[in-house]
Amino acid sequence: MNHPWQDTALPAPARAADLLSRMTLEEKTAQLYGIWPDANSDGENVAPLQNEFSDDLDLDTLLPYGLGQLTRPFGTAPVEPAEGAARLVSLQRRIAGANRFGIPAVAHEECLTGFTAWKATVFPTPLAWGASFDPALVGEMAAAIGASMRSVGIHQGLAPVLDVVRDPRWGRTEESIGEDPYLVATIGTAYVRGLESAGIVATLKHFAAYSASRGARNHAPVPIGPRELADVILPPFEMAVRDGGARSVMAAYNDVDGLPAHAHPGLLTQLLREQWGFAGTVVADYFAVSFLETAHGLADTRAGAARLALAAGVDVELPALRCYGEAPLPEDLVDRAALRVLTQKCELGLLDGEPPTAPDSVDLDPPHMRDLARQLAEESVVLLANTHGALPLPPDARIAVVGPLADDPAAMLGCYAFPRHVGIEHPELPLGVAIPTLLEALRAELPGAVFVSDPADADICVAVVGDRSGLFGRGTSGEGCDAKDLELPEGQGEFLDTLLATGTPVVLTLFTGRPYALGRWEGRAAAVVQAFFPGEEGGSAVAGVLAGRVNPSGRLPVSIPYEAGAQPWTYLTPPLGLLHGASTIDPTPLHPFGHGLSYTSFAWDAPEADTTELPADGGESTIRLTVRNTGEHAGTEVVQLYVHDPVARVARPVVRLVGYARVDLAPGESAEVHATFHADLASYTGPEGDRIVEPGALQLHFAASSAPADIRHTVALTLTGEERRVGHDRRMQCAIRVK
Repeated sequence: MNHPWQDTALPAPARAADLLSRMTLEEKTAQLYGIWPDANSDGENVAPLQNEFSDDLDLDTLLPYGLGQLTRPFGTAPVEPAEGAARLVSLQRRIAGANRFGIPAVAHEECLTGFTAWKATVFPTPLAWGASFDPALVGEMAAAIGASMRSVGIHQGLAPVLDVVRDPRWGRTEESIGEDPYLVATIGTAYVRGLESAGIVATLKHFAAYSASRGARNHAPVPIGPRELADVILPPFEMAVRDGGARSVMAAYNDVDGLPAHAHPGLLTQLLREQWGFAGTVVADYFAVSFLETAHGLADTRAGAARLALAAGVDVELPALRCYGEAPLPEDLVDRAALRVLTQKCELGLLDGEPPTAPDSVDLDPPHMRDLARQLAEESVVLLANTHGALPLPPDARIAVVGPLADDPAAMLGCYAFPRHVGIEHPELPLGVAIPTLLEALRAELPGAVFVSDPADADICVAVVGDRSGLFGRGTSGEGCDAKDLELPEGQGEFLDTLLATGTPVVLTLFTGRPYALGRWEGRAAAVVQAFFPGEEGGSAVAGVLAGRVNPSGRLPVSIPYEAGAQPWTYLTPPLGLLHGASTIDPTPLHPFGHGLSYTSFAWDAPEADTTELPADGGESTIRLTVRNTGEHAGTEVVQLYVHDPVARVARPVVRLVGYARVDLAPGESAEVHATFHADLASYTGPEGDRIVEPGALQLHFAASSAPADIRHTVALTLTGEERRVGHDRRMQCAIRVK
C-alpha cells in the first residue's frame, strides 16, 4: 500500500512532510550532507583545502541512512560524457537501493561558463555576459546549459555568481557580472530563469558580500556598512529569488562585519526567508561549515560548527559529510532543513520511484550550443578605442599577431571552464572541444592578408595580452588569484612598450578576467579591443571584430582604470568619491562603466515623457526616445538610463543605472525606445535603515555610458506627495521596449 509521500497527485510539501514523519533522526540528518566521489584523486585542489578536508567515507556504512547530495560526478576528474552518465546512474541506483525509502541523491555540478565537464561547451565568462547587456541571450544560454546537464542526470547547478564587483583586484572578478547591481541583477536573473526552465535548481552565489572583502583578498573579512549591503550587494539576490525563481542559495565564505555568513541567521533566515519569502534550500560553500571552527573561530568542534550553521539556516553541508554527521543535532533544526531538502527532491521527481536511466548517446557541445557561445562572445567584445582608425583591419594587410596569448586557447577560458579548472591537471588530455586561438581565427577571417612574425615587417601589429585563469595561485585571474594592483601581469606592459617603440601601429587586444589600467598607452595604441574570457568561440568573435565582420556592441560592465593604484573604485560613488582638491589621487577611469564604441554612428532624438510629475506613492512615467543609425554599417546601440538624485537624506551615487536596452539598426533605420520609470526605482536605504522613496527632484539621463560626457539627453522629473517606505514587493526593473 502506498503512503502519502508516494502519491504524485499531492503537493510536494505535503509529500515531503509525510516522508519526514517516517524517518529516524539519522535518516533525516543523512539528507543534509553528501559525498564527493574522487575528491581525493591526484591533482591540485579545485576547492579551498580540498585535500586536507576530504575524509575517506565508508559508503556501506553511510548509504543505508540515505544521502542528500552527490558532488560533481562530472567536474572532479575527466570522464567521457556517456561513461559519466552511466556511472552516475549506477551510483544513484546503489544509493536508492541502500535506503529503505528508495530515494536517490541530488547530483550537483558547476555551470558558470557552461557545464563544467569534459567535452562540454565553454561559454563566455560572466563578466562577458555583463558586457553583452543582453539578458535574453544569457537566459537562452542558461536554458541550453541546463538541458545538457539534465540530460545526463544532474539536478542542481552552482551558478550564477551575483557578487557585485567592488574591487577588481579580487581574483573572482571574472566570475562576476559587473560593478553595477542593476546590471548584475537583471543579467543574473535571466540566467536563473533559463537554468530553472530546464529543470535545474539554480544556486545563487555567494550570499552575501563575498566580493567586498578587505584588500580584494579571497576568503577575507568584509567590513561593510548596512547601507552598502542593502543597496549594492543584496538587490541582485533579491531579484533572482523573487523574479527569477531561484531554488537554492549558497552562503558565502566571508564574515559580514564580524559574523560569518554560515552562522548568520539575520541573512539566512530573517532576511532571505522571512522577508523575501524564499522557500528553497540554503547550501554551504565547500567546507565552509568546517571553517566556522578552523578559520573563523566560532566553534571548537565540528559538532559545534554544525549546530551554528544549521541554526542560522544552512540546510545542506557541501561538498561532503564532515560536520553534520559528527554528533546528534537538535531534531527540530534537522526537521526544518530536511523538510526543505525533501520538498526539493519531490519537485525534482526523486520521490517518484522512477529508476534513473542513462542516455544512449551524449553530445555536450552540439552545434546549437556552439552557435549560442558564438553569439554571446560576439556581443560581449568591447571596442575601447579606435584612435587612429586602424580597425577594421585591411583585408590585404601585412599583419603581425604577437604576444603571449596570440596562439593560446587559454586566452578564451575562465577558471571554471573545465580545461582550466580540471583539465590543466591532465596535460595528456585533449581540450575536449575546439577552441580556435586568435591567430588561427584571424587567418581564417582574413585569407587575403599576409601574416608575419616580425612586427617591424608588418603594416599593423595585433598585440594579444591579458590573463591566464587558474585556481589558488595557479593563474593571474580566478578563484584565489587576487592581484596586488591592476598593472598588466607578467611583464606584459613592458612588452607593449617595446612593440610601440617599433613605430608599427599596434592594436592592443586584451583577453582578461578583470579590467587593467591602460592609461599608460592612451593615444599610443592605434586601437584597443577588450574581451573578458569569451569562451570557445571567443577567438572567432574577436577576429570578427578586428576584421569588421562583427560590428562591436559590447559595453563595459566594469570601469577601465587610468592608473593601477586608484583602487578600490567603481562608478557608484557619491560626489566625494570623484576627483576633488582634497586628495592627490585621481580615481577617474580611462573608460567608464557602460563605454563601448561601434563602427557606425547613432543619433538620439530628444525624449518625450508622458508626465514629469509622478506620485512617490507608486507613480510612473513612460519616456519615448528615437535612436537612428546615421552611419554606413548595421550596428547596435546600447541605450542606458541613469537616475541622478540631486538632494537625498543620505549621500547617494552621482548616477545609478536603472535601465538599458540593445537597439539593433540597419543603416538609416530608426527605432523608438519606450522606458517606463516607476517611482520605486528611486528608492534607497534611508538614515533609519528603511528603504524609502522620497518626494523631490530627479534627473533621468539617457546616456551611452556612466560618464557625464556621454549623456545624450536628460529628463527632469518630480516625485510628489509624502515619503514612502517600500519593501520586497517594490518595482525593481525598468520596463523598456524597443519598437
